Amino acid sequence: MLWEKDTSKHSSFFILPVFSSAPETGVEAGGSALYSFYTDTLNEGTRVSNIFGYATATTKGQSRFSLSTNYWTPQNKYHFTANVSFINFPFDYFGVGNDTRKTDKDPLGQKRFRVNLTAEKRLGKHFYAGIVAGGYDYKLNDKAPGGIWETLPASSQPNGGTTIFAGPTLVFDSRNNNTYTTKGAVITTYFNVLKGVFANNNYKGGFFNIEYAQFFSISKKLVFGINIQEQSLVGESSPYYLLPALGNDEIMRGYYNGRFRDRNLIAGQGELRYRFNERLGIVGFAGVGEVFNNSFKVSALKPNIGGGLRYFFDIEKGLSMRIDYGIGEKRTGETRQSGLYLSLAEAF
Repeated sequence: MLWEKDTSKHSSFFILPVFSSAPETGVEAGGSALYSFYTDTLNEGTRVSNIFGYATATTKGQSRFSLSTNYWTPQNKYHFTANVSFINFPFDYFGVGNDTRKTDKDPLGQKRFRVNLTAEKRLGKHFYAGIVAGGYDYKLNDKAPGGIWETLPASSQPNGGTTIFAGPTLVFDSRNNNTYTTKGAVITTYFNVLKGVFANNNYKGGFFNIEYAQFFSISKKLVFGINIQEQSLVGESSPYYLLPALGNDEIMRGYYNGRFRDRNLIAGQGELRYRFNERLGIVGFAGVGEVFNNSFKVSALKPNIGGGLRYFFDIEKGLSMRIDYGIGEKRTGETRQSGLYLSLAEAF
C-alpha cells in the first residue's frame, strides 16, 4: 500500500508508531492504526469509511486512548460517527479570555473521558439531518498550589464534573471526496443541549457549532480550500472545561490548545495544496481567530501561518500522513507561539 497504487477498492490497514518527549511526561510511546473500507464496492459514489484508534503511555504514568469511526452506508444514505476517548495527561491553565499571559501558566493534572455519537440521514442530494449525543467526564487537580487556578469561582467547576448532551445536527455536503477534496463545500451545524449529572447536576446549558469549508480546483495539481468555524457556549454559569478553546491540529495551528478560552470562538483559514505526484504534496496555510465573551473585535484577531508535507499512503482512498508546522502571534515579553503536528488525514 505504501508504494503501489490499488484501484480495486480493497480495504486497507495502516499502523503508525507514536513517539514524543516532554518534561511533564517523560517519554511517550505507543501506536495508532487506521482501517479504511467501503460498505459498497459496486457503487462509484459511496464514500470511504474508517475505524481509527490510538493508545500511548508515558514513563511518568500518563496515558491516552481513543477509538473512533466514520461510517457511510451504501450510496451514502446514512452517515454515522462515534468516538470514545480517555486521557490521563497534564494540562496547562492560563486563565480565561483572549489575552492570557504565559507567566500565569498553572500546571494541572487532568483525567478526561468523552463519548460522542452522531447519526445522520440523507434528505436530498446534498443535505443530511440527524442527532448527536454523548457525554463528558472531567477530573482536574492543581499540580502547583498558589497559582491562578485557585481564583476560578465554584461556578466554573475547577475540580471537574460530568455532563451529558443531545441535540440536532444539519449538514450540507457537496464534496467530490470526503478524504481529499478538490471541489465542493460542506457546512456542518449542531446544537448540543447540555445537562450536568451527579455532583454537577445543577448545570444546564447549550453548545452551538457551525463550520464551513469549500474547495476550488485551480489546476490538476493545485487546490485551494477555505475553512471557517464558530462556536458558542450558552447558559448562565458554565464549567471552564467546556469553554471553546483556540488552536489544534486542524485550525489555528501554532497555538497551544487551551491557552485561549472563552464563551465564543471564531476562526478562519485558507490552505493551498499542491501535489507533485500521486504520493507527495505540500501545503501552505494562513488564518486568523479569537475567543471572546460578548463582543467580537476585528482588532483582537490572532494570526497564524505555516506549511506542511503530505505523503499519500493510500492513493485510491486519498488518505495521507501529514506534518505541519504552524506559527502564531508573538506577545510582548514572550517567545513566538508555534507548534509541530504529525497526523493522519487532511486538516479539513
